[in-house]
Amino acid sequence: MAVYPVILTGGAGSRLWPMSREYFPKPLMPIVGDESLLQATARRLQGFPGSEPPVFVCNEEHRFLVAEQVQALDIRPAGIILEPEGRNTAPALTVAALFLAEQDPEAVMVVMPADHVIPDLEAFRRALADGVALAEQGHLVTFGIQPTRPETGYGYIQRGETLDGDGRFKVKRFVEKPDLDQAQGYLDAGDYYWNSGIFVMQASSWLEEIERFEPEIRQACERAIDSGRKDLDFCRVGKEEFINCPENSIDYAVMERTERAAVVPLESGWSDVGAWSAIWDIAECDDCGNATQGDVLAQDVKNSLIWSNDRFVAAIGLEDMVIVDTPDALLVAPRQRSQDVKQIVAELKKQDRDEFRFHSRVYRPWGDYEGIDKGERYQVKRIVVKPGASLSLQMHHHRAEHWIVVRGTARVTRGEEVFILTENQSTYIPLGTTHRLENPGTIPLEIIEVQSGSYLGEDDIVRFEDVYDRVEQSS
Repeated sequence: MAVYPVILTGGAGSRLWPMSREYFPKPLMPIVGDESLLQATARRLQGFPGSEPPVFVCNEEHRFLVAEQVQALDIRPAGIILEPEGRNTAPALTVAALFLAEQDPEAVMVVMPADHVIPDLEAFRRALADGVALAEQGHLVTFGIQPTRPETGYGYIQRGETLDGDGRFKVKRFVEKPDLDQAQGYLDAGDYYWNSGIFVMQASSWLEEIERFEPEIRQACERAIDSGRKDLDFCRVGKEEFINCPENSIDYAVMERTERAAVVPLESGWSDVGAWSAIWDIAECDDCGNATQGDVLAQDVKNSLIWSNDRFVAAIGLEDMVIVDTPDALLVAPRQRSQDVKQIVAELKKQDRDEFRFHSRVYRPWGDYEGIDKGERYQVKRIVVKPGASLSLQMHHHRAEHWIVVRGTARVTRGEEVFILTENQSTYIPLGTTHRLENPGTIPLEIIEVQSGSYLGEDDIVRFEDVYDRVEQSS
């Protein structure tokens, strides 16, 4: 029986702000080692008996970043399914199950969030083998993490009677995030696990149970798949049909209601890296209990996390703190309050500030751009275009642009003109003029763009042609 990793990449990771942003969220970040969390998840089943290429379910905005990171692993996915809008995990899993059941009616899905850390892969695969055996019998399997402390940030699973084989149990009940006294009681009882959010089940079993408990979700997802289309290497579900799908999680929709739920203990090490305190928990610390990243000098500092990817950071006389420095935002908070970072993100959203959406360096399918300077009626960016890539044919209502080539070769469309620019050459794009920037060369094209005008927002773009199918989108 074929086993398919189904990797859900919709996590926002708002509690890991300012590193995690809406347009470059936690799964795409290298938290442990050089690979991103998504890449580590995609590798997790390599070499497992019967393992097939993975299926990804991701937000439409992240599709090219996901595809590029998977391509870097030399993995060709079974599919990358695009959600036009997040509807929680139950609809995401349902479209993946429908997608797989059409290709392989006996497909077994290993459902994994793209933003977890599992250090011991051998232990994970041993538990997974037990989970697959139960899934083949029709069970919907989840994995339970043996609690090591009275954690209030996780849901819990209470095991029931033993199933076939050691270490396999029916699920007695799921428990929501408890208060501290309840969490201590679960720890003392010994029959409770942290809910890992990782599942194994046949696609057909999930579809039977989602039809039983939430028929509207299955029907909406079927309509979304039926009205979808292929787009490059992606599978686009029907936008209107999917947005009209009820929103629900895997646990609420099915796992807490089905009689077919089973739990397998997972003793591989595990973290959902849901907050900066969780990163401190899994990081290598020095003799003073400090975990640092980047160019950091700490004196008389204890049990703190200091993270910088750019500037030199110095800290003196601190204890149990989190400091995260990025080019455009700095976070300072007590480590025990790292869960509250999401409140900062909520306030940034309320104020409609870009700091919750973008880093100063913004990734696009054609390359990236980085803000260098900004003032009243002007903005300066550094733009890098990949070899062979091109921006859309576009126009701006409120700004003009000056382009200076720093490196590489640019093919410029300006109105009816098409011409080549090389290093140290420049051009001017008047307001309202249709234009396109392309890199016909074999090395990255780097330009400095100076924008001037009454409005410089990224939504001031009218697209006429785009190889990345972004004509209706901004930026």
